[in-house]
Amino acid sequence: MAVTAEEVRRIAELARLRLSDQEAALYERQFGRILELVAEISELDTSQTAATTSVLGLSNVMRDDVPRPFPDPERLLALAPEREDGYYKVKKVIA
Repeated sequence: MAVTAEEVRRIAELARLRLSDQEAALYERQFGRILELVAEISELDTSQTAATTSVLGLSNVMRDDVPRPFPDPERLLALAPEREDGYYKVKKVIA
């Protein structure tokens, strides 16, 4: 699958990158090759392949979440620009 110079320039613009003509030409070739490889992989039959979330076999070790009161909530509330009834007061975000 071919990628055009215009598409490369548009991607660079979205990423807020300035590319020289040489860089644009290089990325045009590289993006095209990547898309060719993805198309090649897409042709493989993976119906008998189990989904894999990690090849390392590791899992997260987490402690139990035990809620406990903060020793000095007033100290935290004192940092708030505005507060009301013991809570931070913030502007409405959803219209």
